[in-house]
Amino acid sequence: MAKSVPVTTANEQSMRTAETLSQALPFMHKYAGETFVIKYGGHAMGDESLAETFARDVALLKQVGINPIVVHGGGPQISEMLNRLNVKASFVDGLRVTDRQTVEIVEMVLSGSINKQIAAAINRVGGKAIGISGKDADLMKAKKLHRTQRDPDSNIERILDLGFVGEPDSVNARVLDTFLQSDVIPVIAPVASGRNGETYNINADTMAGAIAAATQARRLLLLTDVPGVIGADKNLLTSLTAKEVTDLIADGTISGGMIPKVTTCLDAVQSGVAAAVILDGRVPHAILLEIFTDAGVGTLIERS
Repeated sequence: MAKSVPVTTANEQSMRTAETLSQALPFMHKYAGETFVIKYGGHAMGDESLAETFARDVALLKQVGINPIVVHGGGPQISEMLNRLNVKASFVDGLRVTDRQTVEIVEMVLSGSINKQIAAAINRVGGKAIGISGKDADLMKAKKLHRTQRDPDSNIERILDLGFVGEPDSVNARVLDTFLQSDVIPVIAPVASGRNGETYNINADTMAGAIAAATQARRLLLLTDVPGVIGADKNLLTSLTAKEVTDLIADGTISGGMIPKVTTCLDAVQSGVAAAVILDGRVPHAILLEIFTDAGVGTLIERS
């Protein structure tokens, strides 16, 4: 049976759609040919509806001439698999202590499962995505991450061994140039090889920041489970300079898990990325709202 709606309602919906597209056009021109590195993780990755929306939005960016690079996480999925296999996990400052057995499971989940699922989702909605990791074509070389911890009683610092947890050492941007000059969207798992061939698990935010710096991206977008940086008045801070971020960390306004995220943003913009944005991946079309509207929906961080 044919469906029908009042003519006025249909016209209003069409006008809103046309107005939205019209408002987005200047931004499409502005960002055509630019690279946007998107860190994808958190709640948005576990929600089927949001995952499909994300895939459509990424495919749309490529279609309008922007070059998206997706770097994804997968902490909850790794924890679930470790629990299934009865492998105990521990954390230090939010980083998973990763022994040789654990890093094999981490790579299996990140590169073998999540990575291909994201690429397949983008392909299903009309994009052309390929799933890779930092190990492929030596895209990234990693080095062991060293952390210290100060004993509160003795005030003596000791070095913590996190196992096969790494940090970016170098990025071969030429590998990504191959994709950026084509219609292919790279989806990257945060796993990389060390100089001696060992496998390292890398924090996805950190990896995305390093790739953004290496490609001199126009934007680094970190999708999180919070609206962005919240000020002392509990309102969203829509834009910050590097100095303002430093001051907010010093006075305690930025604390806890937000500190490493803003630090990643600072490192990126100080390495040549035009700006970095922390935004809520739980909001449908958060990426499009950030890129194609004047106000945006997250916290934009610039050098000055």
